[in-house]
Amino acid sequence: MNAEVLDENDSIWYPPGGILIWMIVFVEVITFCMGIGSLVYEKTQNVSLFQTMQSQLNRSFAFWNTIFLLTSGFLLAISLYAKENKKESVFEYGILGSIVFGFGFLVLKFIEFYDKWRLDFTINSNIFFSYYWLLTGFHYLHVVVGIIILLIVFLNRKTISLVNIEAGGIFWHMCDLIWLILYPALYLIQ
Repeated sequence: MNAEVLDENDSIWYPPGGILIWMIVFVEVITFCMGIGSLVYEKTQNVSLFQTMQSQLNRSFAFWNTIFLLTSGFLLAISLYAKENKKESVFEYGILGSIVFGFGFLVLKFIEFYDKWRLDFTINSNIFFSYYWLLTGFHYLHVVVGIIILLIVFLNRKTISLVNIEAGGIFWHMCDLIWLILYPALYLIQ
């Protein structure tokens, strides 16, 4: 059944992007929240270790990464709105801007990863850095997948359906949401 042909009464079964993307988002957010919850619990058990190791993180990079992801998500929302209103050039620039800011996140996070690796803060260093590498590394992979999805949307911009654009946008916003939970838990809360 084509989601664009459904009437308003059927929209609960075909939310924006389709039901499958929402199921994926639900599972991913629950998985990350369990990991972040475990991190927060371990913090209460090893306060001094976590505070000492947390001081090794680059809060400025994390702040700018937050700005990059939020800007990217904002441009994507503008892009989708433009597509719905048949403003193709705004749609294209919005998607491209979203991809550029997503790449900005990846580059800055890679620099942070390299810095931690160079200082010998690896996944085996201690429990804090085990969480750091697992949670931020898993999120990094999600951002890579999100950028690939946005590139596919951009490359197929003339023929792709609105439902598929929405699905890509929902995945991308999931990356934003996860980072907005991960950022304070890992970088800010002492």
